[in-house]
Amino acid sequence: MLKSLVAALALVIVAPAAYQSSLPVQSGPDPLSILKALGVQTNVPETFSKRVVKAGLSDPWEVLWGQDSRLWVTERSQKRIIRVDPVTGATATLATIPESFREDSQDGVLGLALHSGLLRQSNQDYVYVTFVYDANRGPDVDRRMMLRRYTFDRVNGMLGNPIDLLSGLPSNDDHVAGRLVFGPDQKLYLTIGDLAANNSWNACHPNHAQDLPSEADIAAHDWRLYQGKTLRINLDGSIPADNPVLRNVKSHIYTYGHRNAQGLAFGPTGRLYASEHGPSTDDELNLIMAGRNYGWPYVAGYKDDRAYVYANWSASAPAPCNSLRFDPLVAPASVPQQKESAWNGPDFTPPLRTFFTVDSTYRFQELGNATVAPSGIDVYTTARGIPNWANSILMTSLTKGTILRTKLSTDGTSVVGPTSAYFPSRSRYRDVAISPDGLTIFVATDSRGSQEDGGSILAFTYTGPR
Repeated sequence: MLKSLVAALALVIVAPAAYQSSLPVQSGPDPLSILKALGVQTNVPETFSKRVVKAGLSDPWEVLWGQDSRLWVTERSQKRIIRVDPVTGATATLATIPESFREDSQDGVLGLALHSGLLRQSNQDYVYVTFVYDANRGPDVDRRMMLRRYTFDRVNGMLGNPIDLLSGLPSNDDHVAGRLVFGPDQKLYLTIGDLAANNSWNACHPNHAQDLPSEADIAAHDWRLYQGKTLRINLDGSIPADNPVLRNVKSHIYTYGHRNAQGLAFGPTGRLYASEHGPSTDDELNLIMAGRNYGWPYVAGYKDDRAYVYANWSASAPAPCNSLRFDPLVAPASVPQQKESAWNGPDFTPPLRTFFTVDSTYRFQELGNATVAPSGIDVYTTARGIPNWANSILMTSLTKGTILRTKLSTDGTSVVGPTSAYFPSRSRYRDVAISPDGLTIFVATDSRGSQEDGGSILAFTYTGPR
């Protein structure tokens, strides 16, 4: 079992000289000691200096390197978009979104995308943002997601003229996703999670990640089945004419069968990549391709019948779901269970890599979940920056407090070699951005749950080989 698990992990922990302390203990055993026990290497090929660019932020969620050489940031809990000088940390508020609803750890102001023509062409100074709002004016909360466009005013340095492009998108108090990117095809790409259906306190809600809308749904602007999907959207909010036709219906849906994709980024060849939370195993790094099915909830990671079995709590019988106490590892007899191999979905696409695929003998109670809880990602492209880093995906970890670097093949369709982990911390790393010269990695950290540098923008600058 040990050898197979080591092969599945394929992880190299890289702790630069300034960061030799153990990885954080967010919950359960020390992750570094687990990896060492599994025979994981700890060689250190590079060194970095660390600097706090800006502290005291309220759950920074997105960090982007802007065309103005500033960091553009969303603060989930503060309900605003800000701009931060990466050298001095000087901060300016660009827009506040008071109608954004913020109550739990996955709502508020989320994804941010900058038009490629921003500050380059006067009629394209557009900034796009997603946020959760309450669609119910009564006492009960009805969380929905909004895609909005702002126009940047070059004179006063503010965002104005808000236009709501797509409203009523599904949302919830968990597994919201909400990552947004501007594509090289001049389209917007947005992830929406499965809303934690069939899980934890939402266990009695059916999971719709595999369900697709009808023509009537689309005509009525009923987006409820957009949960567990990646969307591809025209810049005016409409459905692109060349979107995939899925079960005879064309919609905003680009891919489906997702759990909670909090990372989304384009590579230099125009390929789209996403990170996705797994259950207790099998976080995923995915290559996103039009019309493909990524398997959730029937498959987590690879279709291999290892540790994961789909337990459909919402379909419990004869004992109703609401009479049960949810357990992520052990389901009672009334809950239908299904092995991954029992499902044959159309266009199933396995991940490029998982974090981590383990055997059914893996000791969850003793070792903790075999996941890193990935969030934002970025693609490292420059060949003149850090040696051997070109064509790598950088992925943040919420539970391990690291940046995970995975090398891509030349054509970007597979991964090569082990994954390496950098900058161990007691913080929850939420998002990552890269300076144009490739020498500095910027990291946004959560305010809550972080024991070190919480609510900050950090800069890690390459100082040379060890």
